[in-house]
Amino acid sequence: MTTTEHEPATGRRAARRAATRRRIVEATVDLHTTVGVAATTVSAIARRAGVQRHTVYAHFPDEAELLRACTALWEERNPPPDAGAWRRVTDPRARLRAALDELYAYWERSGGDLAAVFAGAEADPAMAPFLARRDAWFEAMAAALAAGWGMRGRRRARLLAGLRHAVRLDTWRSLTGDGALPRGDAVAMMAALVEEAVSGPS
Repeated sequence: MTTTEHEPATGRRAARRAATRRRIVEATVDLHTTVGVAATTVSAIARRAGVQRHTVYAHFPDEAELLRACTALWEERNPPPDAGAWRRVTDPRARLRAALDELYAYWERSGGDLAAVFAGAEADPAMAPFLARRDAWFEAMAAALAAGWGMRGRRRARLLAGLRHAVRLDTWRSLTGDGALPRGDAVAMMAALVEEAVSGPS
């Protein structure tokens, strides 16, 4: 067999392997965002992807590798807000409102998925890096929103506490769950809470 005859066959095998891997990742994302990570089994992934269990293991020998692939695909479909870009709004109060509006719109689109993914995640050691990454993102958002307020001491501590609370998914869910508040009202309430927190004694 010539080299040119061998290359198309190799390419087809690689394409089939990539397609199978993609189906496994997509099936896992679907399950994680509906039944949650804790309730997702390899058997369920295999059934949804239309493969055998051993095929899942062949592509993803460990859970962490599959979780990384799922995270990459989900974030490709649901790119999160860029907290660094918020710093371009120089007025901190205007920045806070604009950022919370963008973030809460993101939660509206993706919050259901993420709530399912992170439900019970603290009990799964494989989820520890992803929980740390999530919390680091929350901290980065709070830091971006804390710039420019000119607060020190107790006021800055209250500012940061308020901002950390405002950006969390659980906060948005508590404000807007079951249609309790529309996004605009939730943004206004949290912005007012932060502003009230920094107006007290230093």
